[in-house]
Amino acid sequence: MIASTRAGHADALEEAQLAIFPTLEATERFNAAHYRRHVTLFPEGQFVALDGDRVVGATSTIRRHFDFAHANHTFDEIIQGGWLTSHEPDGDWLYGADLGVIPAYRGRGLARALYAARQELVWSLGLKGQLSAGMMSGYGARKHEMTAEAYFEGLRDGTINDPTISMQQRIGFEVRQLLPNHLHDPVCDDYSVLIVLDAGTDVPGAVRPEGARTAPISESTTAPRRG
Repeated sequence: MIASTRAGHADALEEAQLAIFPTLEATERFNAAHYRRHVTLFPEGQFVALDGDRVVGATSTIRRHFDFAHANHTFDEIIQGGWLTSHEPDGDWLYGADLGVIPAYRGRGLARALYAARQELVWSLGLKGQLSAGMMSGYGARKHEMTAEAYFEGLRDGTINDPTISMQQRIGFEVRQLLPNHLHDPVCDDYSVLIVLDAGTDVPGAVRPEGARTAPISESTTAPRRG
């Protein structure tokens, strides 16, 4: 079940972070105090996946204005020490700071359901869409075979299957730009990819409210690509 995050989930969410992102630098993982603050900062943007009362997945989001002509940014710049104070209450994009499911529950469609919940929020708030920086999580094991740029191009043309980015592409995200030195994790050799899901895109499991926009937002999707 997907539900809104509550302050009472905070301790379980901190534990889940360790299971979901075991190799991520500790300073870039959220703790219980962070989660309690997120619920206060932007309550409608926080979701958990539950098995009964057990927290088995989650996503943390904020609203942001975003300049696609100057898209380079770091995870640290977004999370602001974990407190997500880069949140802009009038931002026109929903920015996914993270999303994850604990290993034992992967493959059950929970990540897709969390993305669907985010897309429903995009529609209800009248935003332009979702964007995020997806970890290029298959690259760390192949960094001695190819450059990050070559791996990224393989993602764009579909010749490379990445455990994280390719799943996001199947949901409907568009791969936009390589983000070097985005975060600190050997799994991706610190590389992420800017990914965009327009408000005009249907996501399996997401239900549009009556009157929600259905046309793609051209001003964002025509931005130049780099990388």
